[in-house]
Amino acid sequence: MSESVLRHLTRDGDRWDLIAWRYYGNPLEIARLIAANPHLPAAEQFTANLTVFVPVIPAKPQTQADMPPWLRGNNGDDDADA
Repeated sequence: MSESVLRHLTRDGDRWDLIAWRYYGNPLEIARLIAANPHLPAAEQFTANLTVFVPVIPAKPQTQADMPPWLRGNNGDDDADA
C-alpha cells in the first residue's frame, strides 16, 4: 500500500460500517475499507484480532463559507463604530 493507512484491530462483532463510522464519521465509506482489505472475508461481522487497514483520507480544506458566522474573520466590510 503506497498511501497512508491506520491499522484497526477488530473486536468480536465489529462490522465494516462500524469501522467506517469510527474512522470517517460516515458508515457509507465501507467500499474504501473493503478495497483496502482484500485479505479479509466478506463477512457481516468480524471475529476479534483481525487487522483492518484504514486508508487515511486527506482533510478537505475548510473555507470561510463552511464556518459558523462567529468563527469567520472580519473582512473589514463591517463598520464596528457605526
